[in-house]
Amino acid sequence: MVTSTSRKTQPVSADQKESLPLGREQTKIVKQYLEALEISRPKRGRKRTLESINKQLKAIDDLPKNTNPLKKLHLTQKRIELNAELERIKNGPDLEKLETEFIKVAKEYSLKNGISFPAWKEQGVSVEVLAKAGIIQPNKPGRKPRVAKQ
Repeated sequence: MVTSTSRKTQPVSADQKESLPLGREQTKIVKQYLEALEISRPKRGRKRTLESINKQLKAIDDLPKNTNPLKKLHLTQKRIELNAELERIKNGPDLEKLETEFIKVAKEYSLKNGISFPAWKEQGVSVEVLAKAGIIQPNKPGRKPRVAKQ
């Protein structure tokens, strides 16, 4: 015989209801910042600039029209990739704005969700940004306590 047990749900207090939108907003800001960091994380090899991409595109466009068809195919693909990268660079996230918003909410978000300094650091958040947010590195045994600068 199967018996059903009903779970009693606790009513949500007025304070909890008020804090829900704030928590959602903080989560959104943190997520956007971490995604922007992921997108802008440096890739291996030489860093491409707008100038270097435009120079490569011009070199492809300046090739003679009687170029080997197989080489044209590969250069066409290269042009597509360069144009896509150019768009990513031009229309990428505004990292400075996202960082400013992140700094405002990161400490409270960390406290509410139990996120530690090492976890943020492992996700690519710089020590400088964490310090600005008031999230400090834990003390190591035998060292003086560290305090975030106000």
